[in-house]
Amino acid sequence: MSVLQKFFKDTVIYGLAIVLPRLINFLLVRLHTDVLPNEGYSENTEFYIVAAFFNVVLTYGLETSFFRFFSKQQEKDKVLSTSLISIITTTFVFGIVLFVFRDAISKTLRINTDFYNLLVSITLIDTMVVIPFAYLRVTGRPIKFALLKLINVLIIVVLNILLLSITYGSESLRSLFNVSNPVEYIFIANLIASGFILLMVLPYMFKTKFIFDTSIFKQLINYGLPIMVAGLAFVINENLDKWLLPSYEGEYINGAYSACYKLAVFMTLFIQAFRMGAEPFFFNHSEKANAKETYAIILKYFTIVGTLGLIIVTVYIDVLRPIFIKKESYLLALDIVPIVLLANLCLGIYHNLSIWYKLTDKTRYGMYISLVGAAITIGFNITFIPKLGFMACAYATLLAYGLMMLISLGLGRKYYPVPYDFKRITMYLLCGTLISFLSYYQFDRDILIGTVFLCAFVIAVVLLEKKDLKRILKK
Repeated sequence: MSVLQKFFKDTVIYGLAIVLPRLINFLLVRLHTDVLPNEGYSENTEFYIVAAFFNVVLTYGLETSFFRFFSKQQEKDKVLSTSLISIITTTFVFGIVLFVFRDAISKTLRINTDFYNLLVSITLIDTMVVIPFAYLRVTGRPIKFALLKLINVLIIVVLNILLLSITYGSESLRSLFNVSNPVEYIFIANLIASGFILLMVLPYMFKTKFIFDTSIFKQLINYGLPIMVAGLAFVINENLDKWLLPSYEGEYINGAYSACYKLAVFMTLFIQAFRMGAEPFFFNHSEKANAKETYAIILKYFTIVGTLGLIIVTVYIDVLRPIFIKKESYLLALDIVPIVLLANLCLGIYHNLSIWYKLTDKTRYGMYISLVGAAITIGFNITFIPKLGFMACAYATLLAYGLMMLISLGLGRKYYPVPYDFKRITMYLLCGTLISFLSYYQFDRDILIGTVFLCAFVIAVVLLEKKDLKRILKK
């Protein structure tokens, strides 16, 4: 099996590990939007924005650091044990701080005090499983990884249905929890699932002797802290719009915007699945003679598949949308979908390009690039939400991720030049964007016209890439 075939195989398995659970979880959007008013869905969104912020702070870039040094260090057990001791200790300390100063922190973050304890508990548990999951990935155990992810989401989905669904709900189960707001059931389900997965991965936390190596710890921290800052900037880029909208437009509008934003999940899932397989592969393959050529091929086909996803979701949005969102009150923000899809495709290309600063240990550049994106997100949203409403949020996301992609491209060509096929990549990206925007905005989501555009794009790709595809498959 060739290197590329192994990469695609692992990516498919990791893809299933991420896509299948997230897709199953995404089906809950229909349940949530059916049961919750727009304002309730907005509360749900804001809860997970804060959770994402806490997760980045509590992991402080350690997951990527672990990949980097586990791959290059001979004493792999020391890397594993040092990482585990580090994250267990800091999680415990952060937990004490978050609970002791509960009232002040919940007020500052605009989190209902009834939800705060659930939020902190979920975050602490999810942080504890980061290194065990990273260990499964870096040691090439995608099936075990996928199984645990699937179990996690199945518990969440089943509990959501039992606690929220009018048709399938269980009154006896609801009676176990004293809640005043039905959105709290979502968080309770998440907590139970997270706790169960922690129990499942405990054996991996005790697979090695607990030895804390100060030298390795310093390397992990120095490498990881810029990634943490970049992660915080990413949380801003991805979530600030949904945090600011309630202040400018109200919870009702934010609920609609957040729900329609979810329709870009197909692109998000593709990117996450790719990253799960690609990140350990890029590190493990970096010493190979043909590493750069391999990275170039991967980016080209990533762009092709991502562009196809952009076109397909945009063209068939009226077929897909009723499956996930039926209530009319949530559809007023539907026009953001093509823009958000394209923004996330740019983000995916950025993640591909970012391999240059991870392999050259220049992670501070990733931090700088992300901070530029965050500055654009903050400035554009604050300036234009009062003028353009929720559409400003979509434009800000596209502008931030597009510029981050271009900056990373320019710096990568200087510090770690990879022979990317920029001509083809640019052509595919521009053609896909033109097709999607024409189909949605100019031809008013006409499925027939959009299908013709889609077929033309597929035919063009097959004709242009036929020789390369045959060569890759024959290896």
